[in-house]
Amino acid sequence: MRALAIIVFSACLQQAAEATTLQQLTLEEMAQQSTAIVRAKVTGSSGVWHGTDVFTVYQFETLETVKSQNGAPPVEVGVPGGIAGGVRQVVAGAPLLRQGREYVLFLWTGRSGLAQVIGLSQGLFAVERSSAGDVIATRGTAGERMLDRAGHAARDEALSMPWAELRSKVIQALKAGTMAAGRP
Repeated sequence: MRALAIIVFSACLQQAAEATTLQQLTLEEMAQQSTAIVRAKVTGSSGVWHGTDVFTVYQFETLETVKSQNGAPPVEVGVPGGIAGGVRQVVAGAPLLRQGREYVLFLWTGRSGLAQVIGLSQGLFAVERSSAGDVIATRGTAGERMLDRAGHAARDEALSMPWAELRSKVIQALKAGTMAAGRP
């Protein structure tokens, strides 16, 4: 009986996971809406229950901070889905991070205090080194349904650029957002 309940529960989760729809976010919107933006290396992970949902909580070593709301960037980031207490939940669009890899993360922290990647996979860039030794930040296209601000179907685009250029664009977006809000 318990096995049947787990199968039915898993099927329901799979249907919900397939229904994921993302709001398309520009780089500028992600920068302005994030509570923290960091370049960091994954040092570990664990599956945990957060309310009725399973999250994979990744631990990080922060290498560089571009934006931080309260001075110190989060050292843990929750991603929906994972395995906890023998239960596996899958969430379409949720990124999978690898221990030892470096990433640029656009994060937001909700009322629960759990930092998460903004826009699921949209706010995550993998960091690689080119053959010349340059640090390159790359984000693939999101495979999930995506809508623009007006609610129309939108196509996501992959992004790849040197980390210095991405950081510069983020800083410009943050300055523009501060100026638009009337703050010096």
